[in-house]
Amino acid sequence: MSEPLTTQYEILAARFRPLFARIAEGAVERETTRSLAFEPIRWLKEAGFGTLRIPVEEGGLGASLPQLFQLLTELAEADSNLPQALRAHFAFVEDRLNQPDSEERKRWFRRFIDGELVGSGWTEIGNLKLGEVVTKVTPTPNGWTLNGHKFYSTGTLYADWIDVYAQREDNGRDVIVLVNTQQSGVIREDDWDGFGQRLTGSGTTRFEQAQVEAAHVYDFSERFHYQTAFYQHVLLSTLAGIARAVTRDAAHGVAQRKRIYSHSNARLVKQDVQVLQVVGQISSWAYAVEATVQQATHSLQKAYERHDSGDEAAIRQANVQAEVDSAKAQVIASDLVPRAATELFNALGASDTRTSKALDRHWRNARTVASHNPVIYKTRNVGDWEVNGNEPTFIWQIGNGE
Repeated sequence: MSEPLTTQYEILAARFRPLFARIAEGAVERETTRSLAFEPIRWLKEAGFGTLRIPVEEGGLGASLPQLFQLLTELAEADSNLPQALRAHFAFVEDRLNQPDSEERKRWFRRFIDGELVGSGWTEIGNLKLGEVVTKVTPTPNGWTLNGHKFYSTGTLYADWIDVYAQREDNGRDVIVLVNTQQSGVIREDDWDGFGQRLTGSGTTRFEQAQVEAAHVYDFSERFHYQTAFYQHVLLSTLAGIARAVTRDAAHGVAQRKRIYSHSNARLVKQDVQVLQVVGQISSWAYAVEATVQQATHSLQKAYERHDSGDEAAIRQANVQAEVDSAKAQVIASDLVPRAATELFNALGASDTRTSKALDRHWRNARTVASHNPVIYKTRNVGDWEVNGNEPTFIWQIGNGE
């Protein structure tokens, strides 16, 4: 738990904290007007946020995984939509870090240093069999063409590239396809209608004879092994940031509140012991969540450090531990953060339920994030690991249970 307090982290965080504050200033307005976060995303790109994990010698900022996720927590406190919008970007960067050094890898790093970002296109909806992939990539004399459509395309509206889960038409193998968004064959729709995380740039993305470079199709079996835990950690950092924001808004609201009830405990709300107890409970839950999430990131860092060690048993053990620890953290965060977002209103008054304040966004956003990757199955996996030593589920698919 000491790493976020090190000089290295503080230097890194100091670079972005003024930007986080600027992002926070417009968060309520963006929420109430449903204005997509194109401008904040541009600020982050210009500040080099997308290069956090790229090694310093390659022109990036060289952040460790605990540092990355702590920064995502700070960003989520400002606006919880943004870490999730960048989830696919950081995952693809991580995948490139896990691949051998090559000119192709350097080319991707240069793109990201230039400010380019990656969005996501994995989930298909509709009347599909369990695990069926209908998005197809077909070889052509000059590369590949991609056809299909995806939902939950998080971050895609802001992205220069889309990380697409597809199937090769020629041999049936599952692959990851990187497709450039600046072409007529990529149609991005702002039709995400969830009650939370409404500005993540998610929705439907359609591929109609989209052109793909020859080198931009990667066999899914070569994807970095701790990816499931990595994706979950972005959501965990988002939840930790929401908990921070709830604490911030509870404390500020109580400190500023003038009106009291006739049966309250003090002449000022900020001196009411029962209200202070509510804020103290919220703050303690937020502390517990952030501590848990940050602790779990160290297992992820160990998985990264071992990925090219050649010791397959140690690599497997590290990947299992990273997945189990992320699942434990998910159980904690999915419970405590929505509770904190509800308890917020016991510290404040009925006037704070006004839509102009948008305080309801904390619960809606937390509940939406907590719904990703069902926590009930994560709890089961943890129990099965503890009791029977059975490894957790690393890769899963969704569809009709046929």
